[in-house]
Amino acid sequence: MRRSGAVFAALIVSAPLVACASRPDNGFLSPVALTAPGESDQTVLVATTRARDPRPGTYFNGERAGSLNYADFTISVPPKHVPGQVELAASPPGNPESDFVVRDAAYLDGDKAFVQALNAQLLKRPKGSRSVFVFIHGYNTLFAEGLYRATQVAQDSKTTSVPVLFTWASRGKLGDYVYDTNSATAARDSLEHVLRLALASDADHVNILAHSMGNWVTVETLRQMKISGNVPNKNKIGLIVLAAPDIDLDVFRSDMNRFPGNRKPFFIVLSKDDKALGISSLIAGGQSRVGADTNVQDLTALGATVIDLTDVKADDPTNHDKFAQLAEVAPELRGVLERGVGSRPGASRQEAAGNAIGSIVSLPVTLLGAPVKIIAGQ
Repeated sequence: MRRSGAVFAALIVSAPLVACASRPDNGFLSPVALTAPGESDQTVLVATTRARDPRPGTYFNGERAGSLNYADFTISVPPKHVPGQVELAASPPGNPESDFVVRDAAYLDGDKAFVQALNAQLLKRPKGSRSVFVFIHGYNTLFAEGLYRATQVAQDSKTTSVPVLFTWASRGKLGDYVYDTNSATAARDSLEHVLRLALASDADHVNILAHSMGNWVTVETLRQMKISGNVPNKNKIGLIVLAAPDIDLDVFRSDMNRFPGNRKPFFIVLSKDDKALGISSLIAGGQSRVGADTNVQDLTALGATVIDLTDVKADDPTNHDKFAQLAEVAPELRGVLERGVGSRPGASRQEAAGNAIGSIVSLPVTLLGAPVKIIAGQ
């Protein structure tokens, strides 16, 4: 009873953090014809287990569909966009001078149309730069919020990859944690299908970024693909970034046993002051969540590489969305990760980390004055 009361109190305290902001539910995705000087456009392909929504300018809701749905969106990013933030409209459909707005949108009819649209976008990139960036959002996320977050990350990271949003059926309601958890679990086979389509496309590489509860469906999906032993073009899998993972540490440890070798292809973005994951831990009976684990050695011992943002001041009051700010330094971060931690000129190994950690690298750039730390196991 005491634990239930504590969880309820925590949810009540957290509720205003969501309720006080205008959330893009009905009608916020209606295409806007008005243009703004200096705006930037991002094309985002969508694969989703959400049901289609008949309301104009909404496209998908939080209910579960019986099969995958696909769509193609062009999003306009405002000229004065602040890195790490999503400038949401106060009312639909928004103003391109100040808000993220939809420029164009259409449903896609099945796998074939999705792959054709993906390959068409890839062909716009030069050879050697034809990659896909798959983003999987977290708990309490409306469709438009996931779409705009994927756009923001693609925009701020200056990626040349084709953004693909995999969005599962979150209702976008604070009290629907159990529903969202079950929706994420039910989406495993669908995410596997989409990843296999991406790997079979004309892409050179497929990179993955998951956030919060989206890590649960992502890691479970990669685990079941590994168990299947049949993953054509698996060499195309690039960076796998798990941001603020809402996963039980013991479950994650079990999952990692399916991936051989001392160094795993997982980069974990965590913050030890993540309040949202603190509530999740409370709901889970006090079990630690990977994205707020205070003992980094737990994760590096499993072969993961940790990107520690604890010292970075968050834009959101829960410290749960710091990964979005990380996109701003993505070019520098990508270079360090691709070369391997410790290989950057001047980077020291065994740097004040103890025997269980192989190296710590602080990027040559900072977020809000704080260094971004990368920690890898030996």
